[in-house]
Amino acid sequence: MTYSATVRGERYTFGDLACLLAKANDEKSGDQLAGIAAADQRERVAAKMALADVPLREIVQRPVIDPDTDDVSRAILDHHDAGGFASIQSMTVGEFREFLLRDDTTDAVLKPLHRAITPEIAAAVAKLMSNKDLIVAASKIRNVTRCRNTMGLAGTLGIRLQPNHPADSLDGILLSTLDGLLFGCGDAVIGVNPATESVETVGSILRLLQQLVETLHIPTQTCVLSHVTTQLAAMERGAPVDLLFQSIAGTQRANESFGTGLAQLDEGRQRVLEHHRSRDVAWVGSQVMYFETGQGSALSAEAHHGVDQLTLEARAYGVGRLFDPFLINSVIGFIGPEYLYDERQIQRAGLEDHFMGKLLGLPMGCDVCYTNHADADQNTTDGLLVMLTAAGCNFYMGVPCADDVMLNFQTTSYHDAVSLRQLFHLQPAPEFAGWLESKGISWNGDPARNVGRREELYRTVGGLLEAPR
Repeated sequence: MTYSATVRGERYTFGDLACLLAKANDEKSGDQLAGIAAADQRERVAAKMALADVPLREIVQRPVIDPDTDDVSRAILDHHDAGGFASIQSMTVGEFREFLLRDDTTDAVLKPLHRAITPEIAAAVAKLMSNKDLIVAASKIRNVTRCRNTMGLAGTLGIRLQPNHPADSLDGILLSTLDGLLFGCGDAVIGVNPATESVETVGSILRLLQQLVETLHIPTQTCVLSHVTTQLAAMERGAPVDLLFQSIAGTQRANESFGTGLAQLDEGRQRVLEHHRSRDVAWVGSQVMYFETGQGSALSAEAHHGVDQLTLEARAYGVGRLFDPFLINSVIGFIGPEYLYDERQIQRAGLEDHFMGKLLGLPMGCDVCYTNHADADQNTTDGLLVMLTAAGCNFYMGVPCADDVMLNFQTTSYHDAVSLRQLFHLQPAPEFAGWLESKGISWNGDPARNVGRREELYRTVGGLLEAPR
């Protein structure tokens, strides 16, 4: 089926839904690299006009990737809430945008629709929204999750404490973690990207982080962001696993390029749930998965099937929600300028990703970052942080001085967490906020100046540095 629209007397025709979605996307260097982007702004406007008139039911009926050859497409269809969809199926994409922005379309109205909205619908409506629209619509939605604490409540902002070390030094990781805790970071997760992908390294870091959590009685989760199989192997050797991590993408071939698939993720989740039941931990919930995504990953794996990177990112969220994650975040700008060229594209992608994930019912966070060869700087991340916080983002990254010395990219700092919480009058997760108060790290939500209590924590951690592992 073809789609068409006329702009200033010139008629534009789009061969199928995938083509229409690609041409309607805001300018992205990744779509240009794939050869599927609009040729100019006039064609882009024509595509948006045509897309606005497409009924939502037609998007469900016409998968952009054949479900007989792609398990992500199959899973999207198999898990679609057809009953809930009945109330919106007659809407066009343009009408759905208006519905989302109405004052009376609240979180309570949207929650029953999460499973009725397919990733492709979320992507389609995002393409018709301005940046402000994306902020307003996303700000209505709160998706709350629980593991060792509670994330996503209204009035809260979580931070993943990310104490990466280029040599996986346990002492370095531990001291960086303490630094982040003293800034009130770490309620989302204390999560380390290991420099070495080995069972031994992953197990050592997991045991260290758990020792810290237990010694200081911190109500938070830990995670080592290695491949899912490496984490499970470490778990089998006795390492404690709070959250099971994996990078995911929006096509079967792209996930295979990551060395994973839907069956493996399901098995891993079940094994970690069983592992949790065997541990003496006061779990407050049973959500155990942590996923990362990012626009451009399928294209970089040559697994995009001619579909634009925004639509594929939405499909990655479709994968994520199959497994009821505790955390999921888009790593915005990490892949590089080949996919998001400059500040404008990075900021737009961040707002799109956050909106789509929230609309699909996911506990969305964002790694607001850029590589050093992108046309961006720290003001790019500052501006996007403020916009995403206004939109109700669940969590960000906390990295020493916003400079990840292991992954070699620029992101957000411990200091940013303090600034944003103060600016928007937000608190950490409630269990974590209580712990910060009890340790004298904060007072009434603000960083405390109790030097004595801080020195006490340093002495405690010093004991961990000296302890045998």
